[in-house]
Amino acid sequence: MWGKVLGFCFGFMFGKFIGALLGLYLGHMFDRTLKQDFDKAGGFSGLFKGDDINERQALFFSSCFAVMGHIAKSNGRVSETHIRAASLFMDEMNLSGDERREAQDAFRSGKESDFSLKETVHDFKERFARRHDLLQLFLEIQIQMAFSDGHLAEQEKQLLQEVSKQLGISRTQFSFLLKRYQAEFAFRQQQQRFYEQQNQQRSTHNEQQGHRVPPNNGMNRAQALALLGLSNDATSRDIKVAYRKLMAQHHPDKLVSQGLPKHMMEVAVKKSQDIQAAYEYLKKAA
Repeated sequence: MWGKVLGFCFGFMFGKFIGALLGLYLGHMFDRTLKQDFDKAGGFSGLFKGDDINERQALFFSSCFAVMGHIAKSNGRVSETHIRAASLFMDEMNLSGDERREAQDAFRSGKESDFSLKETVHDFKERFARRHDLLQLFLEIQIQMAFSDGHLAEQEKQLLQEVSKQLGISRTQFSFLLKRYQAEFAFRQQQQRFYEQQNQQRSTHNEQQGHRVPPNNGMNRAQALALLGLSNDATSRDIKVAYRKLMAQHHPDKLVSQGLPKHMMEVAVKKSQDIQAAYEYLKKAA
């Protein structure tokens, strides 16, 4: 029925009475032959909804943890450090109950001898082919897992290069991301020491009132530039351009709308915070 009604209305708008008759006929044909297929595609809302966001998020979630498990097993056995890193990653995402078990199952599947890294990454790339920022974040998460013990083994690096190649990310970009994460890792380690120092000084201050020197988080220009992926000769314009580009790439809301699971938003948030901290330091130091 609706095919005939809409066909008549649109036909009349564009072709008066002749157009209305033609639209009525086409609407009738639609009602008879196309309605079933149209409904399967989601009806009129399907024209605007695009592919299923939940399906994309589920694929990102399972693929991410499976590849993490495979990389953790690259040295022959999964170390306690990698297990702890995966567990902390799940904690950051506030995973519990069935969701945490699903993440653990995916992680274990990546450790199996019959796990196909190539097939898994290929399927992921096929689904997210036009979402470069998500492909890059996926690789960054794998780099984070491989670097969880502060050291990148040769086997881990080779697997990361394979993942990068399967995702269509160039060697140059891979090297850039690797250097950026090394700076990010060093910054987070430094921040942790900074907060521990603060807590220790607060405790001491409570015990004995008196003058104390505020702790320094130790960030310097070279480290801040490295975190933004820049060299020491970067100009103010280079810094601003790099900052805006990185913030756009790691914007949590945008990544979630593209298929990033909401639980993984914290990953993008932390990266954005690190980028912001480096930029603010460089602005003040200028």
